[in-house]
Amino acid sequence: MDEDEAATPYAARERFWRGRDVAFTPLEPDDAELIHSWRADPVAAHEMGVWPGSLHEFRERIEAHVEDRDRDDFLVLLPDGTPVGHIALMAEDLVDGTAEAYLLLAAGHRRRGLGADALAALTDLAFGELGLHRVEAVTHTDNTAALATLSRAGFVHEGVRRSSCLHRGRRHDNAILGLLRAEWEALERPRSWEH
Repeated sequence: MDEDEAATPYAARERFWRGRDVAFTPLEPDDAELIHSWRADPVAAHEMGVWPGSLHEFRERIEAHVEDRDRDDFLVLLPDGTPVGHIALMAEDLVDGTAEAYLLLAAGHRRRGLGADALAALTDLAFGELGLHRVEAVTHTDNTAALATLSRAGFVHEGVRRSSCLHRGRRHDNAILGLLRAEWEALERPRSWEH
């Protein structure tokens, strides 16, 4: 399936939130096959530290995510409707004002600035609409692309969980990054509602 065929069913989807060059549409159970194919990419599987698993199991997980009130999941779309990623706020705690950011970009759309744009839009949603105080992100310490993307989006390196991830028989350290409301407010960039 080429990109034009992949974009067609997504072009009419409602745009819930916008970044500079991307938009978010709410995740649907029918998106499972597309996201499953992105997760099967060897680079993505390594960087996320997960096995792709079966499509059936993943579809059930997506259905559970859609119903989960402690998370917000979206497809990341280009202006023409081409889906390029999956982004989420997970483990949302509105009492404490915290959540964890998650981002997966399709292999053909990495290293183009879309990740930083999507994360900026996500943090605008978290702080500007949901009123959160802190957004955290976790990734392997050797995932230099993700670390750079998170840094460009304003996240600050806070520490390392040593040997906290097992993937393909090897232990990996995870970097913990965070963005606080005051740090987000100090970022000099247009906000999502200005696009």
